[in-house]
Amino acid sequence: MPKEIKTQPLTAGGFAAFGDVLDFSGQPDKLINQGLCGRYHDRAKLVHHDGRAGISLFDAAPRQLPYRLEMMERHPLGSQAFLPMTASSFLVIVAEDDNGRPAELAAFLTEPNVGVNYHANVWHGVLAPIAAPGRFAVIDRVGPGANLEEYWFDEAYVITA
Repeated sequence: MPKEIKTQPLTAGGFAAFGDVLDFSGQPDKLINQGLCGRYHDRAKLVHHDGRAGISLFDAAPRQLPYRLEMMERHPLGSQAFLPMTASSFLVIVAEDDNGRPAELAAFLTEPNVGVNYHANVWHGVLAPIAAPGRFAVIDRVGPGANLEEYWFDEAYVITA
């Protein structure tokens, strides 16, 4: 029988060990553009070792719960931010590192219009929007070197609501 992990709501505190929650919580840090635009300043800790920040657009196929998790990945040389370009939720799966393999997995379900930034070298699941279209702006490292590690589980996990 596969191991089951229940999703939990995504909160800044619950996600802090893995990255940053990108949302409009609290008051803006300042008002700009003649007072008509609230700026929520510096919400993500971007890291790009030996490279630069690039912006890519992703269009991912929608997934559904229960979700079968067979593999996780990480990017040792840079952070990776996912900003949804549609008003739907997506599944965020992260894990602690245990000697080069994911351990102590956690699953979160975002609210619509909320993004995440995975810190460098954090194990995470692949992009898994819950509805179509699964369009995201992704800010991550562009540069030389191997910046992708994958880990395939011997036994899949099942992520449930």
